[in-house]
Amino acid sequence: MVSFFQSKTPVDFSINSNFNPSTRHVYNIHTRITTNLDKFRQLNCRDSLMAIFTCPLENKFADLWSHQNYLVYVIEGRKIWHTAQGSYDLRPGNCVFVRKGACIVEQFLDTQFCLIIFFLPDDFICEVLKSRQTPISLSGDKYDPVIPIDKTDAIQTFFQSMVPHFDADNRPDPSLLELKFKELILTVAGNPNNKELLTYFSSLLQGPQNVSLQRIMEDNFCYNLKLEEFARLSARSLSAFKRDFTKQFNQSPGQWLLEKRLDHALHLLSNMNRSVADAAFESGFESPSHFSRVFRQRFGAPPTSLKQQGACTDYSHATLQHAQAN
Repeated sequence: MVSFFQSKTPVDFSINSNFNPSTRHVYNIHTRITTNLDKFRQLNCRDSLMAIFTCPLENKFADLWSHQNYLVYVIEGRKIWHTAQGSYDLRPGNCVFVRKGACIVEQFLDTQFCLIIFFLPDDFICEVLKSRQTPISLSGDKYDPVIPIDKTDAIQTFFQSMVPHFDADNRPDPSLLELKFKELILTVAGNPNNKELLTYFSSLLQGPQNVSLQRIMEDNFCYNLKLEEFARLSARSLSAFKRDFTKQFNQSPGQWLLEKRLDHALHLLSNMNRSVADAAFESGFESPSHFSRVFRQRFGAPPTSLKQQGACTDYSHATLQHAQAN
């Protein structure tokens, strides 16, 4: 049986020759699929989407985000989902629930990759869960960006039964597709071994429209997302997002993101031995030049001077004192 591997150690992009921060951008995987009908075999139902596809992508790393949760079942190949909380190695037979947000997907171009993916909006998940005779009631907030699904015979049989629907000349009736979506949610929710996912489902039931800004921002600050995209992740309009953010954090989203990213970059430079270019990308900056400029403004010295010094701790202490003084 192939196991699901999770590593809490951040990936070191700097050691990979295929990594080039200057040529990368974050794209919405949901939008990419729905706007490329010729590349992705799709079955649509209401505001949800499921698709099965092979993806001979050109780059080893793909930066993506989604405003909807999605559930992935790997049929063939291997990919690694890198998030701010850790890395998740997916191989054939693995099934995971990916919470809405951003991540970096590492590709292995020497093998074909094929999966089935279901996009699941919060309101649809809640609608289905409320129809259960046995309510879900788990407290807590421990759930990672990528949540493994217990690989039971029922879940594997479900995905195998979906494959013929994509190859059929006549697509299934939307009412049948809706039943399949419900079956999937009820199947994973009915397994007590999926405790982490059930905890997340409980949080949605408690307030699906009041998504935690704190969690959204902490999970995704190191990706170069626009404010409009952060707002969409938090199920708010842009104006409501800015208003709620300022009320909660006592500063604007732009100011908070800049400070958070700079602190993260300083950690990468001083403790993780990242290059300036790698630290800039892994902290969500558009370019190394922009990063160097705002780094100097915040800490009083360019990031290159940190790489030239042997005493990283002394440098970090001094620069932080300068930032606090200003």
